[in-house]
Amino acid sequence: MGRGAYALARVAVYVRTAGTALWWTGVVAAGTGLAVPGLTGRRVGLLGGAALFLVAAAVAFLARRRRCTGLAGSASAAGKWVVLHDRAVTVRAWLRRRRWWLAAAFLAAVASSLAAPAAGGMLLAGTGAGLWAKAVWLGRWERRNEKLLWVRPEWADGRSPARGGVRGWMTTGPLAGDAAPGGARRRPAPGGVRERRPRARVTAAAR
Repeated sequence: MGRGAYALARVAVYVRTAGTALWWTGVVAAGTGLAVPGLTGRRVGLLGGAALFLVAAAVAFLARRRRCTGLAGSASAAGKWVVLHDRAVTVRAWLRRRRWWLAAAFLAAVASSLAAPAAGGMLLAGTGAGLWAKAVWLGRWERRNEKLLWVRPEWADGRSPARGGVRGWMTTGPLAGDAAPGGARRRPAPGGVRERRPRARVTAAAR
């Protein structure tokens, strides 16, 4: 897909970042909402919020899963020379594009506590939990196939790596980049010594 050098970002990092951001936004919103008695009362709000949490988690985990499976199965090997985005770069790019959306979601969740305390926040937290579980699922695929899944950032457009505008995913070996399978930070090697790796261009074939 394309000639010459191009950039790639980890698919699982996009998903994990969205899940973490929504989880903490929801947790803080739910905690704030508990301070508001609300029309239904805290007990009803928590029970309703628990139901919303489970539904949102299931929907977020299953949404576009078939497309993700198809993109992973048809992923092609990355070109000989690619620029792999560090995990922190991908996280910052996603948060920069979504900071106002997260702020609006937080305010809406807190405002919904006037009717049902904590329910809106638990809805957001459930969505985040489902996305985090999807990142774990992607990590299992990566470990099982000994490949890492990547997407071109301009195709993901700072949103979902499985959105309609994404033409396909690419793969590298399991040691490329600085994020482990599933998008988490890669742990140091035994003895506390970090693996030394190139910072800019990485030869995918060598990984």
